[in-house]
Amino acid sequence: MTHLRITDNHDWTKLLNADTKDLENLKRISNVKISDLSNSNNHNLLVFPRDFNQHGDKINENCILSLSGDEISTGNIMGFIGVNETQLTISSRFDRNNSDYFMHYMLQRVFSINLFDIKHSKSTDPIFDFLIYLFPYYLKKALAQGLFKKYQRFEHNDANVRGTINVTQHIRQNIPFHGTVAYTTREHSYDNEITQLVRHTIEYIRIKEAGKTILSSDSETKNCVSQIVMATPSYNNQKRVQIINQNLRPVRHPYFSEYTTLQKICLQILRHETIKFGEEKDQVYGVLFDGAWLWEEYLHTILKPLGFKHPENKTNVGGIKMFDNTDDENYFDKCYRRLYPDFYSESKKMILDAKYKHLGGKVGRDDLYQVVTYMYCMKYQLGGYIYPSDKDNIDICEYKLAGYEGSIKVLPLYIPQDATNWFEFASAIKNNEEELQGKLFQ
Repeated sequence: MTHLRITDNHDWTKLLNADTKDLENLKRISNVKISDLSNSNNHNLLVFPRDFNQHGDKINENCILSLSGDEISTGNIMGFIGVNETQLTISSRFDRNNSDYFMHYMLQRVFSINLFDIKHSKSTDPIFDFLIYLFPYYLKKALAQGLFKKYQRFEHNDANVRGTINVTQHIRQNIPFHGTVAYTTREHSYDNEITQLVRHTIEYIRIKEAGKTILSSDSETKNCVSQIVMATPSYNNQKRVQIINQNLRPVRHPYFSEYTTLQKICLQILRHETIKFGEEKDQVYGVLFDGAWLWEEYLHTILKPLGFKHPENKTNVGGIKMFDNTDDENYFDKCYRRLYPDFYSESKKMILDAKYKHLGGKVGRDDLYQVVTYMYCMKYQLGGYIYPSDKDNIDICEYKLAGYEGSIKVLPLYIPQDATNWFEFASAIKNNEEELQGKLFQ
């Protein structure tokens, strides 16, 4: 197994330590649209956000990487991907020491893992690390829809007949007659192949390093784990392969839609070693994240306590109307066009835009026009941009608007570069977050 490393948004450069076989493997995923990779038979490839066009940036049209000879180019996608025996880590370009601390930190914040309880180190199996980060988040989303239940067939042999008599079984068991009847019932049950799959995943994670910590990271996660354990009294660790085989077909249920993703993550975790070292040719597996999406969701964890709202463009939740309602059929915009700023605070009258790129205090024309438009339509006097910075000597920049009473700030969040261990990094960036929160409204 070869493990290669590069950063996101990397221009053409030679891929270090890659041999001819690695390059041949990577050609399998190079210059291929993410939607084509995800929609093919690559069931062991997870891409987040699950809804590709959630932010209108059409990441499904992008490629994970481009390859020409032994030179590689990457875009906004980060994470881990493997093809056959070749694994590629795509780290954040704002983490210059190749520790992956920043990517792990954002993921643990977004997916609600208690990051200070986990002794993170450079893992030899980073794909598995990210899978178990995701598991509690999607377990909670699935159980928010209720415990998965389905009709199960049960065999009985007693005097309380309440189903279809099983003649063959009755003759075999009850001749001569002992006062009992063999019969079959079909009943709703929480103990089924889906909940059993989740139970097997829980027990598998328990024995892994940091597994117990992740499964008990908060009271809601512990409660969800307890629900699954109580719902699966027939659990038997010797039947793991049987349960996996019963779940190879994706679950489709209108009332339990969240179980589809949870099922996929569980299969990824339980079959991880088989996937990596299996004999299937051109097997693509891994966990990938859109960098812009991850940065935005991470910022939400920082800004939400300050009262900022985070509109959802795709689901049409939380947007602001650009025009007043009217009954005029010839009105300029019959759909009453809505605005979806990344973040806004009604109490502080402030708009904030998340930018996962180097700004250095400078903002492009289109980005500037967008925030000014939001400010004008919402009658807010404060606007700003938040971006990650790998340099600690960049100050907050503020610009006064001409002809409109307002100002725009460009705010860097410094990503620590010199941390020698995970706890040191997490503590340092936590201090930087608090400093940023304090300077937002100054």
